[in-house]
Amino acid sequence: MSGWIASGWLRRWLAPRWQHPDPEIRRQAAFKLAPGKPTDQRALERLAGDRDAGVRQAALSRLTDPRPLLAWLDTDSNTPELRRRLGELLCGRDGDLPLTERLPLVADLDDAELLETLAFEGDNQQLRLAALARLDDESRLIRQACDNGIAGVRRAAAERVTSEAGLTRLAREAKRDKQVARRARKALAARRADAAQARQAQAERERLLHALEQQAQAPWEPLYAGRLRHLQREWESLQAPSTPAQESRYQEACLRCRKTLSDHEAHHQAHRAASQRQADADQTRQELVEALEESLTALQCSELITAQDIDSLRSQKHLLASRWQALSDQHAPDATLRQRYDQVLAGYDAISQAWEGLQPRAEALEQALATRDAAALARALDDCDWPERLPPTPLLKRARAALTQAEETQAGQRPSVAWLDEELDELQQLLERGAFKGASRLHQSLRQHLDGVSGEAYAASLARFRRLAAKLAELRDWRGFVAGPKRDQLCQAIEALADDTQLGDRELDHQHRRLIKEWKELGSAAATRELAERFRGASDRIHARLGPWKAARQAERQRNLEAREALCEQLEALLAHPDPAADPDALREIRDRAREQWLQHSPVPREQAERVGRRFGRIRHELQGLIDHRAQEIASAKRELIESARRLLGDGAPIDRRTAEAKRLQQRWRALGRAPKGEEQMLWREFRGLCDQLFAHREAERDDRARRSQARLETMQALIDRLDAWQPQTSDDAATLDQAIAEAEALAPLPSGRRSEGMRRRWSGIVRARRERLLRLAVSEEVARWQALRPLLEAHLTADAEALGSGSPTEVPDPGPMEGDMHRAHERRNAARRHPATPQDVEEQLIRLRVHLALLAGEPVGQQDEPLRLAIQVERLNEGLGRELSRAEEIHGLLRELLATGPVPAALWEREVQELDSLLARLLHLPPP
Repeated sequence: MSGWIASGWLRRWLAPRWQHPDPEIRRQAAFKLAPGKPTDQRALERLAGDRDAGVRQAALSRLTDPRPLLAWLDTDSNTPELRRRLGELLCGRDGDLPLTERLPLVADLDDAELLETLAFEGDNQQLRLAALARLDDESRLIRQACDNGIAGVRRAAAERVTSEAGLTRLAREAKRDKQVARRARKALAARRADAAQARQAQAERERLLHALEQQAQAPWEPLYAGRLRHLQREWESLQAPSTPAQESRYQEACLRCRKTLSDHEAHHQAHRAASQRQADADQTRQELVEALEESLTALQCSELITAQDIDSLRSQKHLLASRWQALSDQHAPDATLRQRYDQVLAGYDAISQAWEGLQPRAEALEQALATRDAAALARALDDCDWPERLPPTPLLKRARAALTQAEETQAGQRPSVAWLDEELDELQQLLERGAFKGASRLHQSLRQHLDGVSGEAYAASLARFRRLAAKLAELRDWRGFVAGPKRDQLCQAIEALADDTQLGDRELDHQHRRLIKEWKELGSAAATRELAERFRGASDRIHARLGPWKAARQAERQRNLEAREALCEQLEALLAHPDPAADPDALREIRDRAREQWLQHSPVPREQAERVGRRFGRIRHELQGLIDHRAQEIASAKRELIESARRLLGDGAPIDRRTAEAKRLQQRWRALGRAPKGEEQMLWREFRGLCDQLFAHREAERDDRARRSQARLETMQALIDRLDAWQPQTSDDAATLDQAIAEAEALAPLPSGRRSEGMRRRWSGIVRARRERLLRLAVSEEVARWQALRPLLEAHLTADAEALGSGSPTEVPDPGPMEGDMHRAHERRNAARRHPATPQDVEEQLIRLRVHLALLAGEPVGQQDEPLRLAIQVERLNEGLGRELSRAEEIHGLLRELLATGPVPAALWEREVQELDSLLARLLHLPPP
C-alpha cells in the first residue's frame, strides 16, 4: 500500500506542470508554454479544453492562430472563453494576423454572437462589413444600425432591415444616426404606401372577382361576352400580383362564363341547324310535291297516256311517299304543304284508278276492234268510264276513232283521208317497233275500212297501205322463220320442266311462267296445232303438279290480306277515337310495329294489293299527322315549361323554393313525352341550361350561406374568447356584458353542429360566471359603501345614547354627498329621535333586519327567530312576483333600514353589531343565488 502511495506521488512529481491537479499551477504553466514548439502547442490545445475557466483562458491567450480555434468552435460553441479569444484575434486586438487573412475567415463564419462582436469591435470597416454581411437576424441588424460606431456599418445594417416591425423599431431607437432614422421612416412610409396600394389592388381584384362570379351566375344576354372581355381586361391591367386563391377563383369564374357562352353558342347553333334542317325538309317536300304536280299537269296536257307514262308516274309517287314519310318522321310539315300533298295524291289516285279500271277491259276493246263490232265497242268504251279530263290511251284513241268511223260507215260516209293518214302512221310505228300483233289487228281494221274505197283522193293512202301490208307480210315471214325453232325449243324446255321432279314448287312456277311468257310473245308466228298441243299438255301437267302449292299460296295470300285489312281496321279505330293525351312515343311505336306487321303479312292477292296498299298508306299518313299534332302539342307545353323555368330564374323567391319548383318542372317534362325529333333536343338543351343555372344559384347561395355561417361562428368564437379574457372590475361593467350578450343575440341562430353546441355551452358558462362576478362586485360595493357610512352610523348611535339618556334629541349634521335614499334614511334617523319608538319596536326591527341578513347570507338563526325567518321568506316571495330584487338591492334596502332605525340603545347595538358585521362579511364571499 505504501509502495502505491509512493508511486503515485512520484508520478505527480515527475509529470509536467500543465498536467498538475491544481488549476492554478496549470494556469501558470500555460503562460510558460511556447506556442511555437509542437509539444507546447499540443499542450496548449489540451489546456484550451480544460475544465477550469481560468486555465482555458490562459491557454487560449497563448494561441495566436484563429483557424484551429474556429474548428473547435464548430464542435463546442458553449465555451465563452473560446468565443472571446476568437473575437480578440479576428478583431485585431491581439495577434499579428493581417486583415487579408482575417477577412476570408470571417466570410466563412456562422456564429451569430461572434459575428455581432466582430461587427461592433472590428479594427477595420471592411472587416465589420464582412461580419455584418453574415448576419441574418433582424434584431441584431437593428442593434448594429443603432449602436455601431462606424456610420457606414450603421447604414449598411439599416439597409437590410425590411420588415415593418423592424423599420418601426429602427425609426424609434436610431438616436445616434439621424440619417438611419430618416431612412427607416422613409422606408416604413414607402412600405406602408406599398401595403396600402397592395390592399387597394387586392380590394380591386376582389371587386373584379365578385363581378366575375356574378357574371358567371347570370344568364346569357347580348352584352354577356362584351362584359366578360371588359372584366378580363381590367383584371389583366392590375399590376399587383394575385394570390393563388384569387387566381383559382378567377380561372373558375372565367371557365363558368365561357361555359355559359359555349352553351348559348351550342344552343344557337343547334337552333339554327334545326331551323335549317326544317327549311331543307320543307324545301325538299315542296320540290317533290311540285315535281309530281308538274308530272300530273304534263300528263293531263299530253295527247296520249301510255303504260310508260303510268309507270313513271307511279315511280315518282312512290319516291314522293317514301321521302315525305322520312322527312315527316324528322320534321312535321306545315298545313299548307300537307294540303297540297293530299291534293296531289288525290290526283294521282284518280289517274291510277282510271288506268287500273281500263286494264281488265283492254282485251274486250281489242276484240271489238278486231271484229269491227260497233255495239260491242261502244259498250266496252262505256264500261271503261275513262275520265273526260284525261287524255286517252292509244287503245282508247283507236277505239274511239273506230267507233266514229263505224258510225260514219253506217251513215253511208266514207272514211276521211286525214283519219286514214293517222291510222297508217300508227301502223307504220307499230311495224317499226316490231309489234306484230298490234300491227296485224290495225291492218285488219284498215283493210275492212278500205274495202270498196277508190278514187284519186284515196290513191296515196291505198298505195301506202299496200306498202305497209307488204312490210307486215315480211315481218310475219321473218317471225315464222325465227319462231319455228324457238317454239320447238320452248316445247322441249317445258316438257323437260314437267318431267323434272327435283325442282321446288316456287322455282318450278317461276320457270313455268317464264316459258309461257316467251311462248305468248311469239304470237301466231310458226304456230302449229301439234306444237300448241305439246306445249299445252306439258303446261297442264305442271299446273296439275302446282295445284296444291298454288292453293296453299292463295290461302296464305288471303290470310295475309285479311291480316292487313284487320290491321287497317285497328288503326282506323285508333284514328277515329284518338286519345287527346296520347304519348307520341307510344304512337311512334304503334306506327313502327304496324309497318313491321304489314311487311310480315306479304304477299297478298294481286287484285286487292293496290287497294289495300292505298288504304294503309292513307292510314299511315293520318297516323303520322296525329303523331305530329301530339308532338307539336308537347313542344308547346315544353315551351311553357321553359318560360316557367325562365321566370323562376328571375324570381326573387328563396332559392330552395325555386329549385323545388324546378324539380317539379323536370318531372312534368319527363311525363310529357317527346316533341318532334329535331325540336326535342333544342328544347331540352334550353330547359336544362335554365335548370342548371337555378341549381348553380342554389349551390352559390349555399356556399354563401355556409361562408356567412362560418363567419358567424368565427365572430362568435372571437366574442367568446374576448368575453372569456375579460373580467369585470366593478358592477358598472354590466353594460359591457349586456353589449356582448346583444352581439351574441345578433349572431343567432348559429348553424347546427357539435361546434355550435359546444360554443353555446361555453358561452352560457362564461356569461353565468361573469354575472356571478358582477353580482359579487355589486354586493362588495354595497358593503364598501356601508363601511364608508360607519362614521355617520357611529354619530347616530352617539346621538341615540344622548337622547335616551338625557331625553333631549340632537341632530346629526349632514355628512356630505350620499345617495338619495341613504340621505332620506339619515333624516328619518334624526326624526326618530324626536319621536322615539318604543324600545321593543326598535329591538324587533333590529332583530328583523338581522334575520333578513342571515337569510340572505344563508346562515342559520336561533329557534326563537325561526318564525320570523319564515315570515320574511314569505314576504320575499310575494314581493318577487312583480320583479325579483337582486341580492345587492336587498342588502342595500336592509342597510338603508338599519341606518334609519333608531334610537338604538347602546346595549342592544353591542349585542347585535357583531353578528351584523359577520353576516356582512359572509355576504362578501357568497356566490349569487
